[in-house]
Amino acid sequence: MVSSLVIGIIFSVAGLALRYWINRRKFYRRGPMGAEGFSSYESSVFVKFIERIGKWIAYGLIVFGLLSIWVYTREKKHKEKQGVEIQKAR
Repeated sequence: MVSSLVIGIIFSVAGLALRYWINRRKFYRRGPMGAEGFSSYESSVFVKFIERIGKWIAYGLIVFGLLSIWVYTREKKHKEKQGVEIQKAR
């Protein structure tokens, strides 16, 4: 039960950190006029493609983390409900 919470927090933080890192790289790649600077066309295409994949992976991590946290809350509520029913039966 607690493993769902730990996994959820780890994956959510990892996804948010990945998004932050990608956006930070993109920000610092911009010049004074706001245009991104690349050494060649190929590096531009490759970097943008990798960053796009990284963002989708980050979204997946965040969603998986949130679902794991949701599962934890559902399990906790179910366990508490069972405990209340057992106490009422006594």
